[in-house]
Amino acid sequence: MSSLFRWSSAKVALLVLGMTAAIISPIVISTPASSQNTVPSPTPSATPSPTSTTNLSDVSSDYWARPFIQALADNNVIAGFPDGTYRPNQPVTRAEFAALIQKAFNNQNRVRQLSAGGFSDVPAGYWAASAIQQAYETGFLAGYPGNVFRPNQEIPRVQGIVALSSGLGLTGGDTSTLTTYYNDASAIPNYAVGSVAAATVGNLVVNYPDVKQLNPQQSLTRAEAAALLYQALVKQGRVQPIASNLPASQYVVAGTPTSTDIVSLAASSSSFTTLTSLLKTAGLTDILQQPGPYTVFAPTNDAFAALPAATLQQLEQPENREALIKILRYHVVPGAVTASQLSAGELKTDEGRPVNIKIDSANNQVAVNNARVIQADVKASNGVIHAINQVLIPPDVNISQLNQPPTGSTTPDVNVGRSTRGGRSYIGVGGNIGLSGNDTALSDGNFTVISKLGLTNYLSLRPSVIFGDDTIFLVPVTLDFSPSRAGSVGERTYTISPYIGAGVAIEANLDTDIGLLLTGGVDVPLGSKLTLTGGVNAAFLDDTDVGLQLGIGYNF
Repeated sequence: MSSLFRWSSAKVALLVLGMTAAIISPIVISTPASSQNTVPSPTPSATPSPTSTTNLSDVSSDYWARPFIQALADNNVIAGFPDGTYRPNQPVTRAEFAALIQKAFNNQNRVRQLSAGGFSDVPAGYWAASAIQQAYETGFLAGYPGNVFRPNQEIPRVQGIVALSSGLGLTGGDTSTLTTYYNDASAIPNYAVGSVAAATVGNLVVNYPDVKQLNPQQSLTRAEAAALLYQALVKQGRVQPIASNLPASQYVVAGTPTSTDIVSLAASSSSFTTLTSLLKTAGLTDILQQPGPYTVFAPTNDAFAALPAATLQQLEQPENREALIKILRYHVVPGAVTASQLSAGELKTDEGRPVNIKIDSANNQVAVNNARVIQADVKASNGVIHAINQVLIPPDVNISQLNQPPTGSTTPDVNVGRSTRGGRSYIGVGGNIGLSGNDTALSDGNFTVISKLGLTNYLSLRPSVIFGDDTIFLVPVTLDFSPSRAGSVGERTYTISPYIGAGVAIEANLDTDIGLLLTGGVDVPLGSKLTLTGGVNAAFLDDTDVGLQLGIGYNF
């Protein structure tokens, strides 16, 4: 037998750690741009009401795009001309569209940087220079070959749709089904097909007067620009969809049916993914989808991220489910209470304990305990949502105790084949890609059988075998981490569950060899039945072999 646990050079260890870090990074399923992950802005906040304050003389009450235009005008996203008109049928230039994007999505993250000289046809003193730079750097608009932007060119409808789809990082949509939505789908340029498909399933596209006529190369009008911008804000969860009883709603291309209950609205917003996940963990989604009505003070993702370290992971554990339910119910108030109906004082929650409402009339702000309402009156079919910037903790819940180890017996609850905090146990097949070495099948491209057997909430045994000329058995014990959000494909959000560990590698040939094994990777649940997995393995035998193992497992 060869030397047991023979170590190679430090370079191999660094390679393993580097590959593991790369795999653990959320690149398994990513969105084209992360710029959509923003905290809801106070503006715009809702579909226009009959008491709108902005009066545009040429946008009559029965004009097809009035609900879109009026909502954005009331919230200073769009503006009329000095003579009090909006000129809804006037074409929009690329510079004007960049200015509209800057107003509507001022909080978007920058995903690229414009070169120091900028576009050659956009002088530093040009009125829309800053808007064009921001629209470019946030991923909405791009230039043309030759480093030009063409600011005075009328923007085609398809470019406007592609810009919003790109800036919001939309993915998904079957390009082969575009003909079912648009009679002129063949006129969509090749570069835009994927973006138009994603925008369609995201319900961004608005077509007037014929909902099935896209007119992709036709110049975008100011009315159409307002409609597209409004639907993009709906997709972000910053405004509610146009009411179905308004004529304007019939021109929205319904790529995906929309639900308007509290849970569905929260799930449709990139700002409430943590809240939506916790509602599912606590088993409260069915309750908040009932007729109600309810008022929900909804913490954003940033609010949950601001909790003390490890608190969120602890709340997801079964032993803390009661505390999680208490916390979530403390954010729910029976009845639909709009911001204008809130008054200073105590307001009883569904948890049975009151929250303290504070009204700052001078600054038009509402506070709940120490949390500030950052977006009010997101109306749902069964109530209303007020987004808040902090998580409300009921007085009988001590979150600092959640981070402490449980008292009593310290013996872990070992149950072979159980689920861990990283997901279900599974068995499956895959392939191995050799990265370095030449001693075993781990260093070559070979077929592999994989498995995960949960032991405790944190630990798993992951035996696998890689078949080849020098078949090798890998038997690591891994520390499984809680899942984190990786990205979305269409309307579906995926998570990744990293793991890292060590064990033994057994080379099965005439001269059986045993060595140290280091491993690390991620699991990606694809549903209740399947898990996609990928990891890097390094076996220290006569030589040091490193391989990348990819596979799919059947959950049990």
